Amino acid sequence: MVSSLTEEEQIALQHKMRQCMQKVAQHRDKEAFGVLFDHFAPLLRSFSLAREPGASLMADELTQVVLLKVWEKAHTYNSDKASVSTWIYTLARNSRIDLLRRSGRYTTEIDPEYLWQETEDESTDPFLDVQQKRAEKSIADAFEHLSIDQRQVLTKVYLEGKTHQESAEELALPLGTIKSRIRLALKKLQILVRNQPC
Repeated sequence: MVSSLTEEEQIALQHKMRQCMQKVAQHRDKEAFGVLFDHFAPLLRSFSLAREPGASLMADELTQVVLLKVWEKAHTYNSDKASVSTWIYTLARNSRIDLLRRSGRYTTEIDPEYLWQETEDESTDPFLDVQQKRAEKSIADAFEHLSIDQRQVLTKVYLEGKTHQESAEELALPLGTIKSRIRLALKKLQILVRNQPC
């Protein structure tokens, strides 16, 4: 755990995470993403479970969603505005609210994207646009390697914006099956993206 580290070790760890983010943002470095994934996956899962004990499926889903966003949005990270962990936990807070909204367990008039928009650099840059297109292509290519069942549930939930319950009803499947397929599909997608040739 980070809290058990000395101050020097924490500074070294933060520096390492910043370097990994830069490599992912600038070079789509899969090894650097693997370091971020291995470090933050258990922390994000704990973050989710601390807020909703026992909801392990949601914790797994949140972890996958956030780390996929880290891969897709690494180019928007600005080390002058926030540490890597602050930026990633901001993504986690927003993603958790989105997941709760989709499941009908959260309602508010406040848009969380507005609250945290200062942490992202929205400036347009041709180089970043190229990097973004590469990331989108990488994910799209990996998506095609998922099974039809996995593509179907991801499309329903993440592209069509359906809740898990709505997806279950439309596909005539148990809710647990939908959640399990999503969790497995996101894990496989993450592995496929990491293992794609540069």
